[in-house]
Amino acid sequence: MIEVNIDSIRVSLMSQYRVVILKDNNSDRYLPIWIGPCEADAITIELQEMPPQRPLTHDLLKSMIRELGGQVVHILISDLRSDVYYARIVIDVGGKQIEVDSRPSDAIALAVRAKAPIFVSDVVMERASIEPEEDVETTMGAAPTEEVTDERLSAFKDFVNSLDIDDIDDDEG
Repeated sequence: MIEVNIDSIRVSLMSQYRVVILKDNNSDRYLPIWIGPCEADAITIELQEMPPQRPLTHDLLKSMIRELGGQVVHILISDLRSDVYYARIVIDVGGKQIEVDSRPSDAIALAVRAKAPIFVSDVVMERASIEPEEDVETTMGAAPTEEVTDERLSAFKDFVNSLDIDDIDDDEG
């Protein structure tokens, strides 16, 4: 099992769905998981410590587990089949651990409320994680080299050079 944290929640401009990005605590591997907008909001509300006026479903679930004498130990993104992720919520009840099947988005929303660790199985991480490309890190994270700057700016230079600056002054008057 690989412990991860929530790196970010991203909005898709092409659909109503969101992507929760989980980051491996010990490397630069990231696991993107598509989730619905309600679950994304539930996770975000808790991460931003914005208490809702009334308990949300995941708050209710956390309260029920606690009132029944249980405690969320951790959640595990356990499997990936046909592009569908599966998760398990591990609950301790009187010294006995119970595993409950869950959608990853609901498990993550519960984990942030219960302050429980989030894990991903080794197999899922190997199959679906991504690592930033080295050239992206170099060009985006560090100061650009002169060659990269010239290459990226050449289209803008051509555009700027094509502008007729003298016409701008005449149009304003």
